[in-house]
Amino acid sequence: MIGPIDMSAFDAQNRHWTDIRVYYEDTDFTGMVYHANYLRFFERGRSNHLRDAGVSHQLLLSLPDPAAFTLTRVEVDYRKAAKVDDVLQICTRYLGRKGARLLFAQSALREGEIVAEAQIVAVQIHADGRPRRPIPEIAAHLENFIVSPADA
Repeated sequence: MIGPIDMSAFDAQNRHWTDIRVYYEDTDFTGMVYHANYLRFFERGRSNHLRDAGVSHQLLLSLPDPAAFTLTRVEVDYRKAAKVDDVLQICTRYLGRKGARLLFAQSALREGEIVAEAQIVAVQIHADGRPRRPIPEIAAHLENFIVSPADA
């Protein structure tokens, strides 16, 4: 049930890194990234993290009982403004599970400086949107990617 694993975007602390370039379409009339677009950037980071860890959305949808992830909580702190042509490094840290909830911490950095940070809670659902318990094999596999609190 686990797909191919690509460790090239993970560092020694299990943090996952994705580069995102800011385009004109990501900005508001002031030329700064529109606040809601950080959610899109963080989504790309989490999707890449899961795919590289061997848990792709396509894999989940191909199961006999298709599954997906949805978010139940998002908390974002905005620190600085990002602008057109900036390259942001999205750092995704999987912090583990609490019951059915998967906990992530994410940061958007520009040249090592934090631009925005997020705390994310995700859960697994059936393809029709009903909640489901985490798939045991996936939950156990993701434990290999937990970032320790000291490295978070």
